[in-house]
Amino acid sequence: MSFGGSGKGPFDFDASRVPRINIPNFIPKNVVGILVALFAAVTLFSAVYQIQPDENGIVLRFGRFTRITEPGLNFLIPFVERVTKVPVERQLKQEFGFRTADPGVRTQYIDAGFLDESAMLTGDLNVAVVEWIVQYKIKDPEQFLFNVREPESTFRDMTEAAVRQVVGDHSVDEVITTGRASIADQAQEILQTLCDTYEIGIDVQQLVLQDVNPPDPVKPSFNEVNEAIQEKEQLTNQARTEYNQAIPKAKGEAQQMIEEATGYAAARVNRAQGEATRFEAIYEEYRKAPRVTRNRMYLEMLNEVLPRVGKKFIVDEDGASVLPLLNLTGEKNQ
Repeated sequence: MSFGGSGKGPFDFDASRVPRINIPNFIPKNVVGILVALFAAVTLFSAVYQIQPDENGIVLRFGRFTRITEPGLNFLIPFVERVTKVPVERQLKQEFGFRTADPGVRTQYIDAGFLDESAMLTGDLNVAVVEWIVQYKIKDPEQFLFNVREPESTFRDMTEAAVRQVVGDHSVDEVITTGRASIADQAQEILQTLCDTYEIGIDVQQLVLQDVNPPDPVKPSFNEVNEAIQEKEQLTNQARTEYNQAIPKAKGEAQQMIEEATGYAAARVNRAQGEATRFEAIYEEYRKAPRVTRNRMYLEMLNEVLPRVGKKFIVDEDGASVLPLLNLTGEKNQ
């Protein structure tokens, strides 16, 4: 090889003068077998997956839904299918107006910075700060994953819309005091209807209003109102207790007096009727034999009266002198 002309010059290259370099072979002879074994292990490992007892597996083939797998050991086609695990038996929870900072025996919460969620306008144009939780389960994993984009965020928006709708239909007093349970039930019903309408695959288990307060500037006034309402209910309960004690007692005494009067009237009437019947019977006998009946009545009267008399003396009204008295009492003279 030369850089110019046909003869050899000073710049001609002679390949025979270049030294030979021996490069060692670092690739083992069984590298293909190792790669094949490694590929087979990865393939086998990716083909087997475990579904927990509270989950369902959603298998996608090239991004399209194929089947639902139950808990246990399952298989799929590597590099073609992939699985998404959905907790269908686990009760899930979302918090509104606050967040749980440290769960435990003494759970700590954070409620600052969530006023945009909790501040609501009531039906009487007042503002209330409402904090609540919603507990739910995924009843249809296919609907949950594919019918709505970002289902958890969508469900959160629907929950907030349902609660705001119900709170907007009630007064601030009902929201803060007496109507909390009813509001929670109505909001849960509306939320479940929305979930069924949009086929989001969620079953609403419970919606609970955790804490409902007025805004901080008016909280002292609302606390006074609540105290007045509680005092009113306490006094009402005391009055009902006294009423329940006094009224039945008075009714019982009145009924007892009525029964006694009724019994007394019946006794008097029966006695009068008996005496009238007895008088009629005596009069009938007297009419038949007046003298005999008169003497008999006299003797019967003496028989009834004399035993009641203490000492008895019989005096002869025709006697001219004092005679020894006849002792009819049966007592011995001392």
